[in-house]
Amino acid sequence: MSDTRILVFGNEKGGAGKSTVAMHVAVHLLHLGKRVAFIDLDLRQRSLARFFSNRAKWAAANEKALPMAFEPHLHDKPASLLTVPEAEARQAFDRALDEAIEQADYIIIDTPGGDHVLSRRAHAVAHLIITPMNDSFIDFDLLGEVDPVTLDVKRPSIYAETVWNSRKQRAVWDGKSIDWIVLRNRLAANEARNRKRVDERVQALGKRVGFEVLAGLRDRVIYRELFPFGLTVADLSAEIRPVAVSLTHIAARAELRALMGSLGLEAGEEVPHTAEDLETTDA
Repeated sequence: MSDTRILVFGNEKGGAGKSTVAMHVAVHLLHLGKRVAFIDLDLRQRSLARFFSNRAKWAAANEKALPMAFEPHLHDKPASLLTVPEAEARQAFDRALDEAIEQADYIIIDTPGGDHVLSRRAHAVAHLIITPMNDSFIDFDLLGEVDPVTLDVKRPSIYAETVWNSRKQRAVWDGKSIDWIVLRNRLAANEARNRKRVDERVQALGKRVGFEVLAGLRDRVIYRELFPFGLTVADLSAEIRPVAVSLTHIAARAELRALMGSLGLEAGEEVPHTAEDLETTDA
């Protein structure tokens, strides 16, 4: 059996930060010296694939050495997998997955918003499903249905059922379980009544259907600002700084390290960066 671990970033609602978290986890693992492959199943937007394409181009243009992830061949025209027969789409995914398993310690799979056979297939092969969600009942609605009068959780909703079905399928395949983490992403800086209400319902549903709740990422400009270069704050140093660096970047790096530790991905020797390395330009 392969020791490769498969991390699937899933949420059937778009805009929750799946691709953002996926690219930061991937780069973090690369800096730990891990071999990382990625499969981008968001076949139209392909933000994760574009991130690593930008990374390679920026590194080459600036003559910088950056650790790179590997993308197995999914299809010559990936978007066409949205319209082919399901069996053909599954075969394409399985070939790419086998190729990635042969070469990687970790496989990062980014899934689209919405339900598709490729997303279901990816969830079923996962060791860990990571579901970013925003602090809103709109995002929560994909996980659980609440009573409109009492706001009590009535039942799991469509995405929770998708994960449940994936777990059942995995148990039949090899008797293994799938861990599930829900990330409360883009947290507001201040405590709010709505945030507290959502948190209580997420915690209650997690106990009911079996997921762990962790704090995710705040909505920081830096996470978006570095995307065109294919970089994350983990890459920034005295040698690599395509934007002016401030204390905000150091705070973002600390936030990411805390998240990686919570996800159990902190082991190893990461390339060290300190405030002195960054030579911040403002206070």
